[in-house]
Amino acid sequence: MRVLVTGGAGYIGSVVVEELVRGGHQVVVYDNLSKGHSAAVDPAATLVRGDLRDRDTLRATLQAERIEAVVHMAADSLVGESVQRPDKYYDNNVGAGLSLLAAMVECGVQRLVFSSTAAVYGEPAKQPIEESDPTVPTNPYGETKLAFERALPWYERAFGLHTASLRYFNAAGASERCGEVHDPETHLIPLVLQAAAGVRPEVTVFGDDYPTPDGTCIRDYIHVVDLAQAHVLALGAVADRSCIYNLGCGGAGYSVRQVIEAAGRITGREIPLRIGPRRAGDPAVLVASSARIQSELGWQPRLGELDVIVASAWQWMKKFPGGYRRSASAA
Repeated sequence: MRVLVTGGAGYIGSVVVEELVRGGHQVVVYDNLSKGHSAAVDPAATLVRGDLRDRDTLRATLQAERIEAVVHMAADSLVGESVQRPDKYYDNNVGAGLSLLAAMVECGVQRLVFSSTAAVYGEPAKQPIEESDPTVPTNPYGETKLAFERALPWYERAFGLHTASLRYFNAAGASERCGEVHDPETHLIPLVLQAAAGVRPEVTVFGDDYPTPDGTCIRDYIHVVDLAQAHVLALGAVADRSCIYNLGCGGAGYSVRQVIEAAGRITGREIPLRIGPRRAGDPAVLVASSARIQSELGWQPRLGELDVIVASAWQWMKKFPGGYRRSASAA
């Protein structure tokens, strides 16, 4: 198919583009590059620099490129910032998303795969989390993602759109050419590896007194390539129906200390750390049940071992120590 990927120059989006290209799709990346990197875009894809609120450019792109399906990944995604700036998150995650849906309706594009989040569940009462569990977000980031999700069935009823909402847990790792670069960096694995590399003096462990085996929070880490492959499968699934899927590796998850220990093994370096206070709203455990997508689409995470995830991120960091700035200058 001819697929438009919004936010396709970002961390997860760039790997999704790689997997779509590998699967034989013709891909157009639509990104305003406020957070993404043009150097991250697969050379086989077309990059259009544009904002989702610019309906004229968006509609012209959908029409000129004869787009048949959309993977919507463009969003603001910092929980702390969302609490401070809910206006920004409603404008981008909901308002810009609705602009995309309007353009799709106008241009007759009826397949959408949406990048959602485990944050829609808030602080769940049980583990592992299933798609049927209550959605009670505890911050504007999760709330705005859920608000967009809730609009989709109404667009299906009114306009015939078929959609898949993919609720990510903790994406991590790297492909050979695409890795994780955020400013500011808030994700655990790159923070730990930066401490190993001496880029930052230490990594802070927020709380070591949780009711878990080693006292630190447990999360479900999924390799970004496994995550991307689920998007390719979901594109086929939305040909005639809509669906919601969790995306995680399941199992028992991994604790903060286990991530730090894995980074020590992989890098052969000591990871300097300090223990800080708990962060408000951090549940002790967040682990997905991905049984539904495994049963219905045959998706299986193939790179789910923690050491594999951390090693791929470390190899990318060593190859591109300056991130995409080095990649762009080298090109």
